[in-house]
Amino acid sequence: MKLSETFIKTLREAPKDEIAKNGALLSRAGYIHKEMAGVYDFLPLGLMVLEKIKAVIREELNKIGGQEVMLSALQNPELWEKTGRFSDQEVDIWFKTELSSGGVVGLAPTHEEPITNLMKTYISSYKDLPLAVYQFQTKFRNEKRAKSGILRGREFLMKDMYSFHATEEDLDRYYAEVEKAYDRIYARLGLTETYKTFASGGIFAKYSHEYQTFLPVGEDTIYYNSDKSVVVNKEVFNEEVLKDLGVENEAFTETAAAEVGNIFKLKYKYSEPLGLQFNDENNEQKTVYMGCYGIGVSRVMGVIAEKFADEKGLCWPETVAPFKAQLIGIGEKGTAEAEKFYATHEETVLFDDRNLRPGEKFADAELMGMPYRIVISDKTLAEGAAEVTARKTGESKMITIDKLAEIL
Repeated sequence: MKLSETFIKTLREAPKDEIAKNGALLSRAGYIHKEMAGVYDFLPLGLMVLEKIKAVIREELNKIGGQEVMLSALQNPELWEKTGRFSDQEVDIWFKTELSSGGVVGLAPTHEEPITNLMKTYISSYKDLPLAVYQFQTKFRNEKRAKSGILRGREFLMKDMYSFHATEEDLDRYYAEVEKAYDRIYARLGLTETYKTFASGGIFAKYSHEYQTFLPVGEDTIYYNSDKSVVVNKEVFNEEVLKDLGVENEAFTETAAAEVGNIFKLKYKYSEPLGLQFNDENNEQKTVYMGCYGIGVSRVMGVIAEKFADEKGLCWPETVAPFKAQLIGIGEKGTAEAEKFYATHEETVLFDDRNLRPGEKFADAELMGMPYRIVISDKTLAEGAAEVTARKTGESKMITIDKLAEIL
């Protein structure tokens, strides 16, 4: 991509009402555009990051048998009324709208009810189980506070997966597979300080599991033991819980964190009221066991932006960066050689060919956060090389032109 051929422009200042670092930097660097509190447009570079994150998630879920679908955002209230979740008294984050033909529909905050109802068409026998489906879909939640950039949105991109099982034992088996898949996902995304956290299970179970990334500006408070083998959300952190977990005599440390995922054994919570059943080997009707597994994709993007940014700007891990390197040509010969290099590496290089001073291009490269900056100038060509600078460390080295492609 050539910057001169895009509408992308970096900004000196973030939107005045943008107080979150991730929102401010992503706006200034040309990744997102703020429509209103909690609502953002994703521009070409931002969309590339989302797609990179989705690709990692998709690969890992496909490995454990997930099948991708996409359900509608408009929701039939009849399904949600059966589970008691369409009432504003029970779920106060709904966006609802009236149809011109009469009646009210909602914009989905999540999809347990519709996926359960859908599966009534496709699950009838134990031979149809187990089954897992997932989607990447826009969710709508009428959050009372949406001041954390894309960490908490009223409209956001989510990956939600649902699994269906004949027995509780099979649900437990698959749940463990998802745990391992999530560990791989967060490791690949560079979020190594992400831990499975014990949290409240509400009325369904004593505990559920959240995935929390250590983050100073995170909205959650968690406690962890010395080797981080046990991490507990503040909402359930007490002596009874620690006794259950067998760590009541250990010292715990408090820290802020951001939730980047959750997994939950739903069991019969939705299948029972919505009538999702199957015939077992003895031709007896049984209720389907369910699990659900979420990752906020746009939230993860915000966490990565927030976690790795420095005073100069964004600093993307290689797995999610829109491009591997930002290319700058200086001088007549340097620019010509940069053009030549770009012609064979368009997919991995963002070429800043704008008519700006080198210092302005260097500042924008740091703000935009590609893993490497490649500078080809008349001076570097005197050595038959380019200067390559790692965004994360700031370290620079000279690499000969014929070896330059190896870093990509």
